[in-house]
Amino acid sequence: MTPLVRHRLTREQTGPALRALSEWTPADLPGGGLHPGDVGWYLRFDDAVVHLWSAGGTPVAVGFLDGHVLRVTAAPDADLAAVAADAEEVLGPDDDRTDGLPMPGWTRDTDEPWTALTWTPRPVTTRAELVGPGTAADRVLVQRAAFAGSTFTVERWQAMKRSPAGGLVVETLVRTPSGAPAAAATGWFAGEGRCGLLEPVGTDPGHRGHGYGRDAVLGACAALAERGASAVAVVTPSSNEGGVAFYRSVGFTVVRENLDWARA
Repeated sequence: MTPLVRHRLTREQTGPALRALSEWTPADLPGGGLHPGDVGWYLRFDDAVVHLWSAGGTPVAVGFLDGHVLRVTAAPDADLAAVAADAEEVLGPDDDRTDGLPMPGWTRDTDEPWTALTWTPRPVTTRAELVGPGTAADRVLVQRAAFAGSTFTVERWQAMKRSPAGGLVVETLVRTPSGAPAAAATGWFAGEGRCGLLEPVGTDPGHRGHGYGRDAVLGACAALAERGASAVAVVTPSSNEGGVAFYRSVGFTVVRENLDWARA
């Protein structure tokens, strides 16, 4: 049996992990707990650490700690039991959940399910504009307004764009008629013929109810489809009934519910 080796990757070293995740991303809906875009969004942090498990030099799993949740996606033929055994070394005493990795003795958490939805490419009409260096500050303003406690900054946006995942990101911004930034969506490409991902999406609370979020989402989806994405997925807490209803109204279809594994 080929021994399993875990590599601790800094932000600048995550290229192999991103390539592996892209290769493992199917056409219809991402499997496991990570899409390349999840890692890409995480790489806005200077101290980001990503774990890459390999066997015989071949990647077999990728994961990182998202708060107290270890999120992992493994190759289709990976030995999940071996990855889980080694993952115990990554988990601290307060890290009590995993997403995408079954842990021996842990149970499925049915109290906090996540709803996964997908969008199939089709022609759309949208007011969204693509975000670039000149409009990054406005994109950051939307993020900070939409999510209380957000620590997103232009510097972190720049760090994300400079990371190995920078070429995978597609961002859209929608403005009010007066030009104020109202909504934004970040989409992630995983390769031609593979499913893209939305992470994150937000609308300034002062501008909700005018269709700006819808346009931002459709703009990001259209941009991913133009690059060759076969579909676009989004995952939101099932308890967020408004969010699920919003994505369905935009044309997303509910595919499944995801359950984390929780420490007994």
